[in-house]
Amino acid sequence: MSLKIVVFYGSVRTAREGIKAARFVTNRCRTRGHDVSFIDPAEYPLPLIDKMYKEYRPGEAPDVLQRLANLIVAADAYIVVSGEYNHTVPPGLSNTLDYFLEEYFWKPSAIVCYSAGSFGGVRAAMTLRAMLGELGMSSIPSLLPIPKVQTVFKDDGTPIDAAWSKRTDKFFTELEWYANAMKAARERPCQRSECDTMLVKPAAGK
Repeated sequence: MSLKIVVFYGSVRTAREGIKAARFVTNRCRTRGHDVSFIDPAEYPLPLIDKMYKEYRPGEAPDVLQRLANLIVAADAYIVVSGEYNHTVPPGLSNTLDYFLEEYFWKPSAIVCYSAGSFGGVRAAMTLRAMLGELGMSSIPSLLPIPKVQTVFKDDGTPIDAAWSKRTDKFFTELEWYANAMKAARERPCQRSECDTMLVKPAAGK
């Protein structure tokens, strides 16, 4: 079943190698028949967060934030592609993610991590596990770590070793399973009502 998937990427550095991994992930999702949107903070520049999207009145959010919201709300699943900065995630990624909350609820995420060294950014992935769970888009059990990312892909995301495409099938299949199951649950009337009830904000002062 075709899904709407948003791929988040984190780095805004000029000479960034991880963008190749993000392109690979985006290409693989499209090859598998999904409708994919790519969110690159270099193309959706946001200031350091002051107000979340939900804190704006309808129609008053800045254009770049509204365009992001349109993609995020419509998505069935998210893939977060992250390098490792000082054992955690790039600031451009966390800033982008933090603008939203309820918009992610009841949808799964998957973590792709990378590094220039041998560990594939897995320490950043552990930070992301907690962050994505708190945002309401808990990550699937599998990770996709990519060590020595600068040697793995061409600029357009094509893997230099064709085995990478086959190697990632289990990862994408697992995300698809969770996304389809949660989409079906969200579309059941009783489940939708239960979800809405849980999202009701407490009264002022509570």
